[in-house]
Amino acid sequence: MGADFIAYTIVLDAGHGGANPGAIYGGRQEKEDALALTLAVGNILSNSGVDVVYTRTDDVYETPYMKAQEANQAGADLFVSIHRNSSQYPETYSGIESLVYSDTGLSASAARNINRGLEEIGFRNIGVTERPNLIVLNSTDMPAVLVEVGFINSMYDNNLFDSRFNDIAEAIANGILQTIYG
Repeated sequence: MGADFIAYTIVLDAGHGGANPGAIYGGRQEKEDALALTLAVGNILSNSGVDVVYTRTDDVYETPYMKAQEANQAGADLFVSIHRNSSQYPETYSGIESLVYSDTGLSASAARNINRGLEEIGFRNIGVTERPNLIVLNSTDMPAVLVEVGFINSMYDNNLFDSRFNDIAEAIANGILQTIYG
């Protein structure tokens, strides 16, 4: 790494936690999938020279506002929240989607880079959606993305999540690296 190397700080947020399991389907809990994937993504980023700050590394709950404030205090360059999607109609929907405050700038680039990588693994790419009402997107001082990594009530998405877990972590990490390093 040359003199031009810039160390970036990325906050990784594993959605939900503690008493808030997020979506549940067939005994599977979003908070568990999100934490496992977040830690795997963070490991890849750390090994790539990125400073990683986690909002949680175990099964605890913090409000979305607390998570945004932690990211702000860390002076992070990018905030990425990892979740699983759900529908009230099991086995009806599948795919990945990234949510952003505004579909512009670094947030939009990160969302598209992450989605593209996950689509290459086999997920249907639902796209990038503006969600300015989400606290982790509207209360962070840095660009922020919330990634919905497949539907927890889709057997197709769950099979892909389980069988290609490492590839999914790599795709998300590579999407982040591509965004910050170009």
